[in-house]
Amino acid sequence: MKLIKLLLMIAPLFSVSAQAQILDVSYEDDAPTRTLHLPAMNPQAVVLLFSGGSGILRLQNDGSTNSPHTFVRSKELWSQYGIDAVLVDTPYGLGDGRGNAGSTRDHQQRIFNVVKFYKEKLNLPIWLFGHSMGKVSVSEFVNGGKGQAQMTNGVIIAGTYQTVSMEEDEKLPVLAIHHLYDGCASTPKSTSERVIKSRPKDSRSQLILIDGGISTGAECMSFSHHGFNQNEEALVKEVAEFILKK
Repeated sequence: MKLIKLLLMIAPLFSVSAQAQILDVSYEDDAPTRTLHLPAMNPQAVVLLFSGGSGILRLQNDGSTNSPHTFVRSKELWSQYGIDAVLVDTPYGLGDGRGNAGSTRDHQQRIFNVVKFYKEKLNLPIWLFGHSMGKVSVSEFVNGGKGQAQMTNGVIIAGTYQTVSMEEDEKLPVLAIHHLYDGCASTPKSTSERVIKSRPKDSRSQLILIDGGISTGAECMSFSHHGFNQNEEALVKEVAEFILKK
């Protein structure tokens, strides 16, 4: 796969570490898929982070972004667990609560390219983590056939969007995390419960409910319970422990 750009981070916003890199993954003749790779010391796995809403982060060449998404706020917490984190941007909006383009062939091919790129670059177990509507992106990818599912080692979902589902015969490990008081109408707790309940009996799956934190602003936005506001450390800890569990 051709790498378009590799830029070392300088004067970063949100305290991006000096080792973090912007990596643009090529996509046919269209705009590349921009990613931000935050490496850990002696990493044991890599988690690809797909944010909710439109999915747009607008990552700049220095790695900065104006997005207040929980994945942006918590991006530097992964390294303490020996996990590389990768923020995955999109050059176009994926929609809103009335529709989502996460399942389109174009977007799914972009995810395929990103997964393949990091699998070849890092030679580490690959985990996909989708928050809210970002869950559409990751679930559609692993539902896309055995070949795609076998490229990954597991799936994490949080604040799950109401229409998503996962193939019941796919035995990938799945962790669902939901805030106990998530008030977003499009992401009821019952969706996370349904996904975990439908998993094969012999697969590793778990539902974790998080309490606490502070909810401000609209119920479906970044600083609400839906966005795990002031629960970032607990969110990353629970996911990291699931990923690293033998």
